[in-house]
Amino acid sequence: MSAPSDKSRTSGTTDEISDDDEISDDPDTASAASGASGASGPSAKANRRRRKAPRPSPAARVTAALGPRLAVVLGFLAARLGPLATRLAPYARRMRPLYPRPGREGWRRWIPSWRQSVGGLLASLGLSTLFLVVAYAATDIPDNLNTYATQQDNVYFWADGTPMARTGWVQRQAMPLKDVPEDVRWAVLAAENESFYSDPGISFKGITRALFRTLGRGDTQGGSTITQQYVKNVYLNQDQTLTRKFTEAMIALKLDNRMSKDQILESYLNTSWFGRGTYGIQRASQAYYGKDVSELDASEAAFLSSLLKGAGLYDPTLSKANHDRAVERWSWILDRMVAIGKLSPQERAKYRTFPEPLKSNPLYDTGEQSDYLVELASQYAKKTARISDKDFDLGGYQIYTTFEKHRERQLTEAVTKARKQAKEEHPKLAGTAHYGAASIASDGRILAVYGGPDHRTQGYNESNATTVPAGSAFLPFVYAAGLEHGVRKSRDGEITEVTGESLYDGDNEVPVTTPEGPYWDRSGRKVAARNDDDRSYGQISLHQALAQSVNTPFMQLGMDTGLEKVRSTAEASGLLSSSIGAQVPTLSTGSSTPSAIRMASGYATFLADGMHTEPYSVRRITHNGDKVALAAAPNRRAMGADTAREVQSALTDAFRLAHPDAAPAEAEVAGKVGTTEDDTAAWYVGSAKKVATAVVVYRIDLKKSLEPLPLQGLDGTETATESVPYGIWSRAMSPLD
Repeated sequence: MSAPSDKSRTSGTTDEISDDDEISDDPDTASAASGASGASGPSAKANRRRRKAPRPSPAARVTAALGPRLAVVLGFLAARLGPLATRLAPYARRMRPLYPRPGREGWRRWIPSWRQSVGGLLASLGLSTLFLVVAYAATDIPDNLNTYATQQDNVYFWADGTPMARTGWVQRQAMPLKDVPEDVRWAVLAAENESFYSDPGISFKGITRALFRTLGRGDTQGGSTITQQYVKNVYLNQDQTLTRKFTEAMIALKLDNRMSKDQILESYLNTSWFGRGTYGIQRASQAYYGKDVSELDASEAAFLSSLLKGAGLYDPTLSKANHDRAVERWSWILDRMVAIGKLSPQERAKYRTFPEPLKSNPLYDTGEQSDYLVELASQYAKKTARISDKDFDLGGYQIYTTFEKHRERQLTEAVTKARKQAKEEHPKLAGTAHYGAASIASDGRILAVYGGPDHRTQGYNESNATTVPAGSAFLPFVYAAGLEHGVRKSRDGEITEVTGESLYDGDNEVPVTTPEGPYWDRSGRKVAARNDDDRSYGQISLHQALAQSVNTPFMQLGMDTGLEKVRSTAEASGLLSSSIGAQVPTLSTGSSTPSAIRMASGYATFLADGMHTEPYSVRRITHNGDKVALAAAPNRRAMGADTAREVQSALTDAFRLAHPDAAPAEAEVAGKVGTTEDDTAAWYVGSAKKVATAVVVYRIDLKKSLEPLPLQGLDGTETATESVPYGIWSRAMSPLD
């Protein structure tokens, strides 16, 4: 017999390895097996493919590991339950339906016996009960409310208590239930859930009705108690599905056991949607009637309650059809209140006319000036009440400001008129013109500001900008420093008292002197002040110098008093230290750059007999109706009362000399113009009826730099008998009596 060929040997080796053989995962073993094949090619590749046996599945491995233990457990259960199963088997056989039923004929063969029917019913009830118990136990009340259900807006009010503006993405203000009138509460309950105080949190009739509507027409409608609506609003989404409806019912049942009815009602009233971008009864009251919820009557409450059924269908301002629906539902709700005994027929008879709401939400009136007011008030509120940005942004604050609506309107109209005039007379300059203004009471209240044409297009507040010098409007602070501290003519000389009758040289470009001689600047030139129009006045009293706005006496007075005292007097009066100019002679002629707010605050100090109160824009803050601690605005004595009265007297004469017919003789009106040597700013600061107002006009091309530009007649001094700042001031302060 001949030896087998190479081909037959290879074939025989391959045949020895079957698909059922176990292949080792050991690489050495695999390598040896590969070597035994001794050849490469298709047969070798097939060889290698067969060696990759699949790993057992995770389920198989778990079964292999737990199989013995499960067998023990099952054996134990069989041993324990076997006798019980044997005892119950006859009963189970009797209950088992036999179909067709023996001993019956026709259709009766297919009808179950009464025992089977009762058994099936009891089994269904038992299983249903078990399912509901398990579902109730397994359903948890979520820890976190929906974001939109907790976020609120902040509402700002004018000084008279009427709404001014709101901030925040959501219009909502939470109100304690104790602040919601009984008529408002029962109007809502009559409209939505009159059995609220007696039901378990869900309505079985309503759920059944909703179930049939869902199964029959594919949607879910009705069937929700107030508790369920609250759960839907704050815990779940708005999907109209049976799953969501079932979860809503389970949470409502649990919530009804955990919270009191009043707590649920309060939460519901504060989270429900009322249209016009508002959530909660308080914001709805403000949006539709411009008043707090505490001021609503039963008729207005009935209309607001109708909105809960769908604001898009019942806001009467949207369409005539909406109006008709709103009137019908409003009347129905009032009738329901009578039916449930919460409104007497006599009271119902009072409400025959539909309470028409406002045409639009008054709190949407933002932009332009109100945003500047909000900016000032929010900054002050956070700083003074120590509210973090995070907490403030969560909302719920009511900020009662000091801003007076009529003053704000007058000031805005005055500046708007000046802007329009500038565009007509100086079209090339008007684009770079800026106007800042502020009115402050003698007790520190900021009553009005003009911050710019529109906060949405120009974010920075011109009334609060420290950009341009005060010029000759700064002279009263120098005068006050001299009157308060006296002067020293020599280095070691005695301090001499200064009065309004003290004489100084009023000539133009009089060199400024020190005890050692003339004052030289860094360039080696003698420093001298200049008067407007380069006019000289000779020897002139300080009172008359201020009344006639003569600059030169005050530069020398500042040197004699001490520039450090001039600086401290200006700061004590209300100017910020950061805006005070360098301690050189030009400090006295207005090198400082105060804002309009701070200039008005400084002049208000003269009005208050030398007592300065820091300007403030917020008088009261509440959070969801609860008072927030607000530190009182600090005040201090900036100067003696006699000093302040003398400065005020000189300012009164300044006003009378410049505008003899502008106010009645008995009116307490004072004011002073402010000009700068380089023509970069024009001011008018004055007071009337315990209110000081500062107005500044200047030019800056914001596209290029923040460097002030010459006015070139934009302030009206070259084309009119009175300056633009004075025109704004007089219109804003009108009437001057």
